[in-house]
Amino acid sequence: MGDQSVTMTTTNTGNTRPPLRLAKPTQRIKLGFAKYLKLKRAQDVIEAIAWSTVVAVIAMFLIDGGLNNLGDKVSALNAFSRLSALVATDLLLIHMLLVARVPWIDKFYGHDRATLAHKRLGKPVLYIVIAHFIASTLVFANGEAGQVVSAFIAVLTIQDLVFATIALALMIVVVITSIKIARKKLSYEAWYLVHLTSYIAVLAAVPHMFSMGSDIHGKPVQTVFWVALYLFVALNLAWFRFLAPIVRSARAGLRVKAVVRESSDSVSIYIGGKNIASLGGQAGQFYLVRILTAKQWWRPHPFSISAAPNSEYVRFTVGKRGDDTALMQSLKPGTRVILEGPYGIFTEERRTREKVLLVASGIGVPPVRALAESMASRPGDITVIYRARNEQDAALLDELRHIALVRNINLHVVAGPRANGHSWLNADPHGRNEQTRLLEMAPQVKDSDVYICGPEAWTHSVKKSMTHAGVPERQIHSEEYAW
Repeated sequence: MGDQSVTMTTTNTGNTRPPLRLAKPTQRIKLGFAKYLKLKRAQDVIEAIAWSTVVAVIAMFLIDGGLNNLGDKVSALNAFSRLSALVATDLLLIHMLLVARVPWIDKFYGHDRATLAHKRLGKPVLYIVIAHFIASTLVFANGEAGQVVSAFIAVLTIQDLVFATIALALMIVVVITSIKIARKKLSYEAWYLVHLTSYIAVLAAVPHMFSMGSDIHGKPVQTVFWVALYLFVALNLAWFRFLAPIVRSARAGLRVKAVVRESSDSVSIYIGGKNIASLGGQAGQFYLVRILTAKQWWRPHPFSISAAPNSEYVRFTVGKRGDDTALMQSLKPGTRVILEGPYGIFTEERRTREKVLLVASGIGVPPVRALAESMASRPGDITVIYRARNEQDAALLDELRHIALVRNINLHVVAGPRANGHSWLNADPHGRNEQTRLLEMAPQVKDSDVYICGPEAWTHSVKKSMTHAGVPERQIHSEEYAW
């Protein structure tokens, strides 16, 4: 199929939509279970390397005689304090690396799985750090509980230990604000600011490890190991999370090219610049978008690309879901932008079957629309189910219809409110149940890869329905913008 141009008209934003040209679909790819196993092997290697650093830390402690002379309570507390500090620090560095947004982690796990692992590791790390703090204080108190207060006061007379105490307090605040109940009460902006202090916490804890830690101070092998570990994590964080996006965006001169109304509460934002194709990316991936205005420059937001990558622009379709996304509805052409990414594994690379079912709801349609445009297929290979409030106000529906017509894709638009809180479909006037309707729209769903994008609760409902329909877990793909 050759490139297909889509002519659009000027919208009420006052911007003209840049010409849309359907990308040439990818070549036929190798499919099968072997691809899934290759991914799992890569994950096993990464996890083995991570755990090997923990084993190395414990081994160095034991080789150095860490468990010698445990004849009294103070010696035992001191040994525990030392070992817990080493293990906690190692896990803390892994914890931070998981959200450094480094390509070699994102490629094999995706942003949501890496973020979930980061969250799960947070509490155990904090518990070990608290245990280290208590044990250390008791060592200063010579194992006497009655002298803990005076020992703590003595600790605060040593500068490096003051920094370490501040680090612990900051870590407690970060973990508390990460609890689900607390996150619901915090705005993203407040949560983001609090979590920036995690970097301060790590930096504050460093001095006492090297100046007072008997397991590192004066020991060349251990010093080299820890300096290398700190530098590896710091360089990955500094480059991939902060410097690379700024350098790439500045070099490309990224600016808003046009803002085009798609529905009553969504717009498409076209980002242009020099050598746009060099940004890379695949259909289904997302960027963290930082709008460089006085109110928005410090807050990045995750948006999936809503058109397959091309040499002219990167396009995002943004729904009005809060203060920042409301401001984005009226961005001015020429506004500078920083793009961080692309991220995500919601791509054709995860495909294992010839047949594909793409399922979207509301503003979850952008990556599905991009995948429908670019995925390799024969007529009838791809089916799209698009759930919307109503057809007249569904973002990108006209484009999806055009793509479906040109590429012989089966498109089903499911309009109207959901049948109930557990269903992902609308109420059926004919009384058919959810599974019957699914099989009517996608009769080969069991032998298909299923890509799902929409609100979190709705996505879970779709996954459950697919599992009931007999779709293996490895063929179900979704990705959440977790924070």
